[in-house]
Amino acid sequence: MEKKHVFQRFDLHLRIQHIGMFTSFIVLTITGLPIKFEQNVVSQWIVSIFGGFDNLFAVHLFAGAVMLVDFVYHLLYLVIYPMVTKRLSLAILPKGKDFFDVIHDVQYLVGLKKDPPKFDRYTYKEKFDYWAVFWGMAIMGGSGLMMWFPQIFTQFMPRWVIDSARYAHTDEAILAISAIFIWHFFNSHFSPRFFPMNHVWYRGTMTREEMEEDHPLELERLDNESEASG
Repeated sequence: MEKKHVFQRFDLHLRIQHIGMFTSFIVLTITGLPIKFEQNVVSQWIVSIFGGFDNLFAVHLFAGAVMLVDFVYHLLYLVIYPMVTKRLSLAILPKGKDFFDVIHDVQYLVGLKKDPPKFDRYTYKEKFDYWAVFWGMAIMGGSGLMMWFPQIFTQFMPRWVIDSARYAHTDEAILAISAIFIWHFFNSHFSPRFFPMNHVWYRGTMTREEMEEDHPLELERLDNESEASG
């Protein structure tokens, strides 16, 4: 049987969710940093571009709403997709192999190993990125909603929790911005493997050569399944 040369990695739904997440994140970054560092000259310049603080804040709230809707979209996808396709994948869950892959990868990077670790459907870096979003949505989304609708949340929790939400929101934002623009952007786009950009985010596919390089264990399994079914 002739081997496939292009492999579907992300379907249309996942690509839309990813685009919605990163576009809203970029807008939230641009509009959120001037709110946290309001005395900075650059922040004041950004506010002036939006025509004033009220406009900037309105855009920030809109982008936050888009991110929350996008997150709900993904959660629904996680439930509905297995029901429709009758296929349930747990590949994104952390496993013991991920821990050993980290050690192996560090040894490879410092020259103690000749070859890098072989990854399956997701690398430990991709799993870290994915689950960091869940952590970030819990902190950022939860604290953001507390500040947006304090009259609702103060009915169920003390005022100091609402006041603390601002610190949780802004500090987690700095952590998320650092992680995305340093860790994620390099691993996914700016490393020599992908520079200037990894095309999988909009194409949703990977070539056989890319699969051999980045996900050899998955490629081996897919080839075996293809041979068995053919």
